[in-house]
Amino acid sequence: MLLQYLINVKPLCVAYSPRPDEVMIVRDVQPLTDEQRALLEKTMKEDTAFRARSRAQSRLLRAAGTPSQTMAKTSQVHRVTVSAWRQTWARYGAQSLPAHPRRGSPPTRTPDAQERVKHSSKEAPRSLKQVVERCANTTEQRRSIASLQRLATKARLRGKRVRKSFTRLREPEACAPGQRALDAWQHHDDQGTIALYDGDASGWALAPSLPSAWQEPHRVIARPARQEGRRKVLGVMQRPNEVQASLFEASIHTGVVLACCEALCHTRTTKTVVVSDQASLHTSDACAARLPSWKTHGLLSKYLSPYSPALHRIEILGRRITYTWLPFSAYACLNAVSEALETILRHVGSEYQITFA
Repeated sequence: MLLQYLINVKPLCVAYSPRPDEVMIVRDVQPLTDEQRALLEKTMKEDTAFRARSRAQSRLLRAAGTPSQTMAKTSQVHRVTVSAWRQTWARYGAQSLPAHPRRGSPPTRTPDAQERVKHSSKEAPRSLKQVVERCANTTEQRRSIASLQRLATKARLRGKRVRKSFTRLREPEACAPGQRALDAWQHHDDQGTIALYDGDASGWALAPSLPSAWQEPHRVIARPARQEGRRKVLGVMQRPNEVQASLFEASIHTGVVLACCEALCHTRTTKTVVVSDQASLHTSDACAARLPSWKTHGLLSKYLSPYSPALHRIEILGRRITYTWLPFSAYACLNAVSEALETILRHVGSEYQITFA
């Protein structure tokens, strides 16, 4: 009888597990005013204190209905901390965003000394050792490199690769009309009245152009720098990641460019505009003599203003191949370089894509 009773009696407490289709309800979601949202967005983007940016981001996520657990993972803090941020916002509003003084030893540098250190860091951006020597000579205080790194981080200075710039060599009065012409051609290309292409030649050698990479401690990814040969690519690219390119082992001369343009004249289906830079390969007398004939076949050749690589969209393709898509194993030999380039150029638009702004 007792056994039969235990079988028939329903349990008083059942463990509840939510169904996968149930929607998590987020409580205490208060709408933000336009002024509050503008303040939070400005704090998240421009404030120098990491805690203030995290609090502003959590408030925006909360207003969007994000659960506390997800907010904690996004901000990399505990869920209790997110709850405390929500309570301080409800009590103090915008006054809860700034980072308040915390316990610890006061800074030993005065604000003027910190500004001098920042100025010295900008004058010698490549070496903090020189900044240490300058600070020791000007303020008679020698600080460690670690303290200067913390100060640079606090000033929101970041270590970045120095880029080459052709801005001073560029002619502004020639660059602006070129940009307007490109925009007009792009508009016609979007409407389908013309086909806009960017043409250029580039090359890859065994001397690798390697970017930064994550590596194991006490181990360096090294590739031998050799000059045994070079693989050249000549091609044209259209906006929707359509590339027509040819790989060459020998040098690309004017005859190769003429042959490619003649082939493009016979394969095109609509009026075509090819944009290129003013390299001697594209502006030779032989190319200039063929321009009227190409024009009668609906192929127009347009040149960019000097020192304007930013207007040449195919330059983006070359940088993406060099620094992102080309694997380290491609620098083993010239055959590996050729195989990697052929694979990349064949799959541009499917596996390899560029999003143009």
